[in-house]
Amino acid sequence: MISTWRERKARRRACGQIPSLNNISEQKMEIRIPRHFLCPISLDLMKDPVTLSTGITYDRESIEKWMEAGNFTCPVTMQVLRNMEQIPNHTIRRMIQDWCVDNRSYGIERIPTPRIPISSVQVFEILSSITSAAQRGNHFECMELVKKIKNFGRECERNRRTIVSNGTGSVLSATFHKFASVKENGAEELLEEILEVLPWTCPLDTEGKSYLGSSESLCRMVSFTTSGSISRRRNAVLAIKDVLSSGYRRKDFAEIDGAIAALFNLVKVPICSTTTKSSLVIIYYLVTSNDEKIKARFADMGLVSLLVELLVESDRSICEKALGVLDGIFSVKEGIEKGYDHVLTIPVLVKKLLRISDLATEFSVSALWRLCKNDENRDEERSVLVEALQAGAFQKLLLMLQVGCTERTKVKVTELMKLMNNKRNRAECIESMDFKQLGRPF
Repeated sequence: MISTWRERKARRRACGQIPSLNNISEQKMEIRIPRHFLCPISLDLMKDPVTLSTGITYDRESIEKWMEAGNFTCPVTMQVLRNMEQIPNHTIRRMIQDWCVDNRSYGIERIPTPRIPISSVQVFEILSSITSAAQRGNHFECMELVKKIKNFGRECERNRRTIVSNGTGSVLSATFHKFASVKENGAEELLEEILEVLPWTCPLDTEGKSYLGSSESLCRMVSFTTSGSISRRRNAVLAIKDVLSSGYRRKDFAEIDGAIAALFNLVKVPICSTTTKSSLVIIYYLVTSNDEKIKARFADMGLVSLLVELLVESDRSICEKALGVLDGIFSVKEGIEKGYDHVLTIPVLVKKLLRISDLATEFSVSALWRLCKNDENRDEERSVLVEALQAGAFQKLLLMLQVGCTERTKVKVTELMKLMNNKRNRAECIESMDFKQLGRPF
């Protein structure tokens, strides 16, 4: 804090913003911090002084980083700590605050009084109370306790780590499952509060996913994605994504009434970037499964057309996810036909080659490969191979072989080039703008 002020003063003087001071004035302006106000680790003014079992006082943030690195000794005395308890040193903290006030004329700001972090014991007691209240069916008591956890987590990152590390995700998931079928307004408010805290605990452990992945819980979360506030819908989608991330209950989720339509609508009518990306990830999980009916349902709903138009102008993250979903849908006949029907499908896929990222390029190649290998069943006038050639696909694929790609992608690139080579006498176009950034070896 002090060094920052002195550096700022020196920069202003160097820039001619304040007149130079003579040596006497410099001595009067010198600020010396009492040594016992400095943290022995960071050598900065302590903001939240705590004392260890060895009697040495440190700034809480510095000593926590020391302990998190796996050190179990006092940094000053090198004695093994009898316990890891950090006792707030209120006396030193008040002295530092008084010193800051006395030196405020030099630009020193008074450090705020820190909040005492939540302990593992407190978290355990709250979670035990939530479990007990849930067993009694008292959703009002559960909601007050969940709000208390949420408020503690909002205070600082340390509180959040303590909350997460003590099994909060499993307890809250079990509580969500308990009240998922209850239709009272109070229970619905409780479920919303739980969904607001659960993103901190992701990824959930196996026990948490088993509770949150129950039919009752999934149905309730699907209903949350269709109405209510933006945060409620976003948190529900994030929870669903975490449950399905390990392949758990994907087919069961797709069979829930309105689940697929809800995901489609969240992409069609976006409410926020996080929700759109999470929805695309969930859809990707579903269309990369072995269930062709799920892929066909998405295709029949018009997802191919929606994603092709979304790809025209989207950021890198959305492009990667949308291309991954298209690749999955194009693995079934219904998806391929929808891809053929949209006039922008081939131009957009070719455009994304070597433009976004390696992952986006791999998905684009795979999607093109799925469409083009079925081209022999189409007439010459509607050939997607000719269309891809006209968009400059052959040159980009050749470049991919030269710069390198994964073995799986290399096989598809080679097969695509063989298919296109038979059509090169009909039409070919090089899109020079795609090569303007490439260095020339001559």
